[in-house]
Amino acid sequence: MKTEPQNILVREVNWIGDAVMTLPALSFLKSFYPGSRLSVLARPWVADLFLHHPAVDEIIRYDRQRRHRGLKGRWALARELRKHSFDLAVLFQNAFDAALLAFLARIPVRVGYDRDARRALLTHVVGLRPDHETRHHVDYYLDLLEGWRGRDPREQTPPVLSLYLSLEEEAWARQFLEARGMEPGAFIGLNPGATYGSSKRWFPERFAQVADGLMARTGMKTIIFGGPGERQIAEEIKHEMQGTAIVVAGETSVRQLMALISVTGLFITNDSGPMHIGAAFNRPLVALFGSTSPEATGPYSEKSRVVRATGPDCTPCFLRECRRHDLECMNTIMPKDVIEAAMDVYKEGRE
Repeated sequence: MKTEPQNILVREVNWIGDAVMTLPALSFLKSFYPGSRLSVLARPWVADLFLHHPAVDEIIRYDRQRRHRGLKGRWALARELRKHSFDLAVLFQNAFDAALLAFLARIPVRVGYDRDARRALLTHVVGLRPDHETRHHVDYYLDLLEGWRGRDPREQTPPVLSLYLSLEEEAWARQFLEARGMEPGAFIGLNPGATYGSSKRWFPERFAQVADGLMARTGMKTIIFGGPGERQIAEEIKHEMQGTAIVVAGETSVRQLMALISVTGLFITNDSGPMHIGAAFNRPLVALFGSTSPEATGPYSEKSRVVRATGPDCTPCFLRECRRHDLECMNTIMPKDVIEAAMDVYKEGRE
């Protein structure tokens, strides 16, 4: 660019976990142009992640189910974006739709990967690395900035995941725990769900065994997290446990979930959005991987351990549902291995 942009639009991705993994690239982008105003365009369920983030000046919600539904809605959104006079759009989302909106909004500089037949809509097309499918997603988004600017942003500063809470949100978490006889940092969080699909979910009875084992070893209590559609799984775990647990699945907003995860003493989770939230808050966590690859989407933090499937040959398949209908990969993950990994990261954090 001949002059530094004054107004930047970032089209964010549509999954919570993926959005967390864009955070280092988002921060680097703001550091490139510290005097600019940076706005993120995100779907409603992702948008709240960016509240209070120092790199983000504005959040624009892209509501494809209502306000921005269909071609008429897209055109209305493009007109809204034009009013902001953006001079640069960086498209973390790979979809054709992201490039089309930036084009219709008449943003003069449009940067994105050469994917989804959108080359003609971009002014700066970044080619994919030969190893892009095995790159960690954090690096995948940073590679976009490197390909565009010709300089690796990681050369001077290592990338770090960071999420931010307000003082009011931190106080809410403390009050929530106090009302239940618990303290920050002194409870186990279980996250048995995974929005992407059932192939990423470990078994409820094994989560229960892990919770009981860790409670016996640490003296901590347990909270079971999850979205509205995961309440049944959470209740099943509670029923299978010998000890007691508090179920908050379906009862928290994204921001409340973040606040509670930020003060977990241990976090046991499938490969999921909450796993990445836990990594961004640098909580001691154990992540379970079967159908997906920790090399690509593993927790990006030092206080984490991965317990991965040891078979069958089809893993990782990256499918939403097991085509064999037996989840054999997840079946190879044993509770004792998860407990051992959890105690390892727990003790390390207390040294």
